[in-house]
Amino acid sequence: MPPSFESHPSDSDMPKKTVSTDKAPIPVGPYSQGVLSARQNLVFLSGQVGLIPGTKELIKGGISEETRQTLENLSNILRAAGLTLEHVVKTTVFLKDINDFGAMNKIYAEFFKSNYPARATVEVSALPLGARVEIEAIATVD
Repeated sequence: MPPSFESHPSDSDMPKKTVSTDKAPIPVGPYSQGVLSARQNLVFLSGQVGLIPGTKELIKGGISEETRQTLENLSNILRAAGLTLEHVVKTTVFLKDINDFGAMNKIYAEFFKSNYPARATVEVSALPLGARVEIEAIATVD
């Protein structure tokens, strides 16, 4: 599938292009799902939570279900850019409760099986829409 980029009249001179897909939650603020940095061959993915695409609802369940949906959302944005999780070089995981680390990590390991990206995980006081986990990523373009 070819990459899905938003087009703007002045894009030919722009060092970046917006990546978007309806297979991940639509941004709820002034940000893009992802941005391709043409000069650096990198795609920066905005933090995703466990929202079900096409809705404004978090997936039901706990940290495992939210982590799985969050990583599916990131995967779908990467697909829209013509990439996969194999292209991810760095993630940052934000947890509402650091005690959820083990459960989050178990699901994370289902998506990243080898050649792992660098990662930071931090506990935060709150996440959008009451989410338990948010993950952002940086991917390299071949």
